[in-house]
Amino acid sequence: MGNRLTQIATRTGDDGTSGLGDNTRLPKHHLRFQALGDVDELNSHIGLLLCEELPDGVRALLVAVQHQLFNLGGELSMPGYELLKDDAVLALDEALAGYNAALPRLKEFILPAGSRAASQAHVCRTVARRAERTVVALGQAEALRALPRQYLNRLSDLMFVLARVLNRMNGGDDVYWNSERLARQGDGAP
Repeated sequence: MGNRLTQIATRTGDDGTSGLGDNTRLPKHHLRFQALGDVDELNSHIGLLLCEELPDGVRALLVAVQHQLFNLGGELSMPGYELLKDDAVLALDEALAGYNAALPRLKEFILPAGSRAASQAHVCRTVARRAERTVVALGQAEALRALPRQYLNRLSDLMFVLARVLNRMNGGDDVYWNSERLARQGDGAP
């Protein structure tokens, strides 16, 4: 890794550019910085979720995710550098399978609501989806490995599942969408 930050206010960005880890300067609106910002925002929202009461396994998983998101950000900040490893996606797949197996099958759409922890997990899910979209756009503009995109895709799925887990933590449940169409179908109407 490059130099550690010793000075925060460098004023080098006053011209509307920012530096990457390889010392390349790009406009602050560049897709690479948008992707970095989305990943950073996601990591911050996960930090906020960690302020809530969580089962120990969920807490340990989210702390590990924060470290992987830092790896992902590092990779985005240094084109051609690989920090995120295949086992990071595998860990998300395993967590998804484990937590999802304990949940009842979804029969209806759910709202991003319920407990504060579950609602924050839904915020993390939506920010992960945005980060994924930005990384996809960056990957179409520049050479980018598939792993960052895959990690964010899996992470957004995991945050949805964890929101459901967190809603059940103290005897709660999912908050179901009251669809007029579904209600009519329940009455036998098309």
